[in-house]
Amino acid sequence: MVEARIRVIYGDTDQMGVVYHANYFRYFEFARGEYFRARGGSYRVLEREEGILLPVIEATAAYKSPARYDDELLVRAHVSELKRASLTFSYELRRQDAPELLLCTGRTVHACVGRDGRPTRLPPAIVEVVRQAG
Repeated sequence: MVEARIRVIYGDTDQMGVVYHANYFRYFEFARGEYFRARGGSYRVLEREEGILLPVIEATAAYKSPARYDDELLVRAHVSELKRASLTFSYELRRQDAPELLLCTGRTVHACVGRDGRPTRLPPAIVEVVRQAG
């Protein structure tokens, strides 16, 4: 599991000062990038060197309590399912100053496709990184 920290900016909120619902998916994306960086990789390496893309094919979020402007958030991400040509990330989002309070949970499913857009196996290096993470 990787824990990423991000601060809510004013532009992420609605008129009530609450984080707009779609922005939680941006926070999930940020945590995914940090997940790969923490393991010595990046999406850029996957795309350039491996020729692999990981488009989101399904995304869900369950909102429990609102995040607000200037909150510092903890976004925990881990791979919860690994298949031959897809992987699933699960997320928990909490406020740093109240980590016991769950703000949002989420999940994204990613297909593994080549540059031609056709499904392909996940590269062995990625499978190994995910398995080592436990």
